[in-house]
Amino acid sequence: MSRQNRVDPFGELIITPARGHWMGNRGCLHDREGRLTGKQWSRKPWITCLLEFKERRRTIMTPGQYTELFFLDEVTAFAAGHRPCAECRRDAYNRFKKSWLAANADRIDGSSIKLIDDYLHDERIDPLTKLRRTCSGPLSDLPNGTFVQLPNSGVAWLLFNGRLWRWSAEGYYDSRPSTKISEVQILTPPSICRAFQFGYRPQVHHSANVAVQ
Repeated sequence: MSRQNRVDPFGELIITPARGHWMGNRGCLHDREGRLTGKQWSRKPWITCLLEFKERRRTIMTPGQYTELFFLDEVTAFAAGHRPCAECRRDAYNRFKKSWLAANADRIDGSSIKLIDDYLHDERIDPLTKLRRTCSGPLSDLPNGTFVQLPNSGVAWLLFNGRLWRWSAEGYYDSRPSTKISEVQILTPPSICRAFQFGYRPQVHHSANVAVQ
């Protein structure tokens, strides 16, 4: 039976039989029977991890442990508001932190990962409504790896190599030129977009290289 533990670019937990290529963590979101409690997070650090690390084995949704979440690719995890794990993805973590600070150092007073996580949490979640935050802007201003929502569309599109690629849990299955699109709803948090502009290159699922139509 498929569990509700895959994450889409909107940050929502969905049910799908498709396997993820990355694992994530927002804290414990399930009860002792392995059922989701309705929480979207229980800790501010939202991280993205390797599926395998030092031969560790986990039982999915163990009572009292963090809820294992899964992503199609790294750009999906970033759109949802996750960042690389400092343990199992140390190199990516260091590269992301360096790029993030280069792009956003004027927005926080210090350089600790706690400050970055606090900032990211404020970008993700409205403190009053507890709902996901997004913003709008010109598509032409956005870097490779950014997820957007087009006007009158309920789906997520990835901006990658001059095209928009339609997301699905299995991969990207069609695309369109980005030049004819102007204003969009931006799903990837702004500070992460800026980190992309300052050198971080996120991983993209291989299907984005073959879905051109």
